[in-house]
Amino acid sequence: MGTTQEQLSLARSAKKSINTASTALKNQALEAMASQLLKATEAILAANQIDMEAARGKISEVMLDRLFLDQERIAGMAQGIRALIDLPDPIGEVLDTEVLENGLEIQKVRVAMGVIGIIYESRPNVTSDAAALAIKSGNAVVLRTGKDAFHSAQVIVTALKAGLEEAGLNSDLLQLIQDTSRASSLAMMKAKGYLDLLIPRGGAGLIQAVVENAIVPVIETGTGIVHVYVDKEADFQKALAIIENAKTSRPSVCNAMEVLLVDQAIASDFLPLVKERLVDDREKSVELRLDEQAQAIISGTAAQEQDFDTEFLDYILAVKVVDGVEEAVDHIEAHSTHHSDAIVTENPEAAAYFTKQVDSAAVYVNASTRFTDGGQFGLGCEMGISTQKLHARGPMGLREMTSYKYIVSGNGQVR
Repeated sequence: MGTTQEQLSLARSAKKSINTASTALKNQALEAMASQLLKATEAILAANQIDMEAARGKISEVMLDRLFLDQERIAGMAQGIRALIDLPDPIGEVLDTEVLENGLEIQKVRVAMGVIGIIYESRPNVTSDAAALAIKSGNAVVLRTGKDAFHSAQVIVTALKAGLEEAGLNSDLLQLIQDTSRASSLAMMKAKGYLDLLIPRGGAGLIQAVVENAIVPVIETGTGIVHVYVDKEADFQKALAIIENAKTSRPSVCNAMEVLLVDQAIASDFLPLVKERLVDDREKSVELRLDEQAQAIISGTAAQEQDFDTEFLDYILAVKVVDGVEEAVDHIEAHSTHHSDAIVTENPEAAAYFTKQVDSAAVYVNASTRFTDGGQFGLGCEMGISTQKLHARGPMGLREMTSYKYIVSGNGQVR
């Protein structure tokens, strides 16, 4: 398959075939990719079993769940590809038109980025999501997965390339980097002239390494230190349902809740219900790490300072009692990764204060943070969740994979 540099060169050389492809051709390719993925189900499962056996005992159970594939998950990956077929093609969209006094017509038109690089950790489904989003948004894509998921990703990419070839596209526009050492990640970070955009998707260490070392443009996807604040005027049943879903439905993902903030006015009544819901009544109980005020009300582990700055990705929840919505917002601003944060309240003034003051990509009122997801937002599958403010913020779908250019039409005007 060649060196990392050779693979970057192949993607760069093939990019024109997709940057300027018609909507019909891109949709045809997506359908073929989904079909080939399903045909390769048995081979993907066999490869995933190799990855699972190698990773077992080295990574946590919740991280193993991220790595695991079965027929249902592969079918879901194919459905995610097909869902993009029905979405509007962003390429060629006229964003703005203006005619100047001198007669020049200026159009602002959406265009593909060119070649997008994705460095991601052990989630095989990201392989198909990223490839499909790139194709529909007119981009070539270079994928670099972690070694834990490499065998799974290799078979998935082989299937997706077969789909591209079936549709008559150059399969070189999709590359899976074969080198799983750190050297290949660094090569992508330094690939100026080859990558038009680099997106890291993974834990804090990966994202920090890319942000600090990359000389190509980067969209920073976020770790999720996600907060739910239960206001003194919250509906307890709503709050308990939201907390349980946000913490336990899938703890290993970035939109899962990591910190619970409770108004001191209700803490003595509400916290025992939280313990009952998350600890006493669950087969897989949540470890509660409590600040001093919470410890005086319920039993649990004493929270350390770093617990409020940790993305646990596990059945662990940091709990703090606060003096009202203002202190809750102050705490979030001091500790948030600006991913997703929620308030549970029946008071519209408290909700308005929270949504105005909390500077996160997604801010919720009376709903679980688990909805921060491209599919849930109607974007199809996603490339990641951006926690920055330039170009893209929140779930990144097709439009976030594009740029724009100005097309200026005249009739001999000179300056």
